[in-house]
Amino acid sequence: MGQTTLYQHYLEPVLLRLQLVTTPPHTVSVFQRPSLPATDMVPSLVSLCAREVVSDHGSSPSWLSCVPRELYRPLLEAAFAHCRPLAVGELVQRWPERTLSIGGRRKSGQAPPNRLCIQALLLAVVRGLTDKRCRLQVLDLCGLQCDEGRLEDSMGGWSLTVALCSTLLQARAAASRGHRDCERERKRGLQMERERDSAVKRDRGLESRRGGTEGEDAGKMECRSNGGEESMVQARVRPEEETVRGVRRRMELQRRNEPQQNSPSTSSPDWNQSVVVRVRADLFINARSWERVRGALSLPGPLRLYCRYLRVEELPAPSVASLLELLPKDGLLGLDIRYSSLGVPGLALLLPLLEPFPLLHSLRLHYCNLDLQRTQPSQQGALQEMFSGLGALKRLRRLSLTALRLPGHLRLLLSSLSQPLEVLELPYLSLTPADLAYLSCSPHASSLRELDLSENRLDVSSVPSLRRLLSQAEPCLAQLSLCGCGLSDSLLGALLPSLSRCRTLRTLRLALNPLTRTGLVSLAWTAVGIPSLRLLLYPSPLEEYEPGLPPLPSSAQLLDWPLMEGSEVSSLTVTQLEEVLLAKGRQHDLLMTSDLLKYSTDLAVED
Repeated sequence: MGQTTLYQHYLEPVLLRLQLVTTPPHTVSVFQRPSLPATDMVPSLVSLCAREVVSDHGSSPSWLSCVPRELYRPLLEAAFAHCRPLAVGELVQRWPERTLSIGGRRKSGQAPPNRLCIQALLLAVVRGLTDKRCRLQVLDLCGLQCDEGRLEDSMGGWSLTVALCSTLLQARAAASRGHRDCERERKRGLQMERERDSAVKRDRGLESRRGGTEGEDAGKMECRSNGGEESMVQARVRPEEETVRGVRRRMELQRRNEPQQNSPSTSSPDWNQSVVVRVRADLFINARSWERVRGALSLPGPLRLYCRYLRVEELPAPSVASLLELLPKDGLLGLDIRYSSLGVPGLALLLPLLEPFPLLHSLRLHYCNLDLQRTQPSQQGALQEMFSGLGALKRLRRLSLTALRLPGHLRLLLSSLSQPLEVLELPYLSLTPADLAYLSCSPHASSLRELDLSENRLDVSSVPSLRRLLSQAEPCLAQLSLCGCGLSDSLLGALLPSLSRCRTLRTLRLALNPLTRTGLVSLAWTAVGIPSLRLLLYPSPLEEYEPGLPPLPSSAQLLDWPLMEGSEVSSLTVTQLEEVLLAKGRQHDLLMTSDLLKYSTDLAVED
């Protein structure tokens, strides 16, 4: 099927259905002129034509032979969007460019790639290692995983990590089989060479014995024979040929010993295997997948795995340390450790291992069993090692510590950093007024873009420090979270003037605070006065709860206490908030919600 036939089968029916027959020729002759860049065409037309092409898998051998390289990308996007794993595999196996990037940040409403398509992609990468048409050298899968759990047929971070490591092992096994096949061919050639040498030696032995028994008569007969035969016999016994055979024999012995010296089971793992494709991805590792990931990273192969963001769960400190030692040092941007019993000694072990990663700028430690409220032997020395290891991270910009319980140690922790932070998350840290006082005067205050102080109990003594902190951060602060901080109407009222001056604030989270409906309306008036604000997560007012709450309930009590079932109480709150939005004309660009589970986090990072 030629290019004209492809046009007739795919492009022309699409144009007829769209009534675009009058479109100028340069926008529709994609298959007729392969040199035309795809960017010169209408994107919707390209996408529609690509969908028609990949939908007919029976004709793929025809259009793959003549499709221009500029159309590989829209064809692959159409194959992913409409779940055509066979087309995905065929396109990736002969990918014509050095780089292939799949994933990244998806557009609003765009579904994540299908699991079958991702598996077809990985299998095609292995097949492409032996396909001369494939030019792939860098495969970028960062952001490909879907961790929201919205779709059953999508692939999460853990599944993608396991699939990637299985692909690395398959590629290494295929390369090992090819290495063994080459070794068998080499040995077969040496065997044939030895058989030829043995045949020559047997001929020489027969000739010498024949000459000894026949005596002079044989010699006379040879003298009367043809001179060409005599020259042939003399050529076989030249001393130069004996020297060549000796060198060949020595080379044969050396080659025979080489596989034993360079065996992959010895200490030298570099056995003539070069990296063909570099794979970049975000890895999610736990106790079930740790062995497989370690096996995929420990030995060389044609695929090399590079990690952008590493997330580990339920792993002890030595296991995390072994992973850090195996990962390539360039490319790691962030480390996220969760639900691991590290303690102060574990962090003191891990933090120095992060220094060789030059691009690391994000460190998250969630529920890692670090409790400085309990004094333990040799804890002070481990603390000094931990702080010095943290200070060695020269490019650190994000620090997230959840439930580590570090009361009174915030100064020692943050003063060890060499550069100001841009993102600081300290929920459930049991911060004291002295900690907040230091934070408000620290070099980090004026550079913070995101600040999370949730579940740290605030009182009257903390308000001056918090107001000073907001005044320092107001030029750049974009996200602020004060959920579950015990903010009553009076405490929040003292903070509202400082909040109103944060002109770059986009997200404000104040859920699980004991506010009345009056305090909530005052908060809404302040929120609509911040032009950059896009999301306000407010608490349900105390009037909506069933009777029996204490005067100043905690966040845990507000979370567990039942709300009134009648819709009239909650509708009154919604009506008052809508009136505030309408009064300022913010009903379309500001979302106010009390739903802790369903509010859109994309609003916090949208440009």
